[in-house]
Amino acid sequence: MEYLTKQPENLNAIQRFGRWLRLKQYQIEVTFGVYMFTQTERFIFWSIVFLLCSLLMIATVLYLPQHVLFILNRAWFYVNGGESGFASNFIAGKKDALSLATKSTTTTMAAATEVAESIIREL
Repeated sequence: MEYLTKQPENLNAIQRFGRWLRLKQYQIEVTFGVYMFTQTERFIFWSIVFLLCSLLMIATVLYLPQHVLFILNRAWFYVNGGESGFASNFIAGKKDALSLATKSTTTTMAAATEVAESIIREL
């Protein structure tokens, strides 16, 4: 009954996370009978678990922010009945930054072409 023994309280976060992971591994092995598998079966089982957890984490990182923004926009629309302040301000800010970058690029390109033309005229 190792998991019921009192643990030292002064462990850092990485050690506590490692202990938590070992506890979860023990719980999964006991619940699903993984401890009775052969080494090959156990490797396949843990590989599948790792693959599924990795895919879940990647999907969460990629799609959760967009989903939360969509839900906030819907809630804003249902409460206030109009254009959402979240997305419109965010998108307008991005468009303004893009237009400023485009303007500065075109101004720089125009200045560069003028300098090139003056150099060619001098030659």
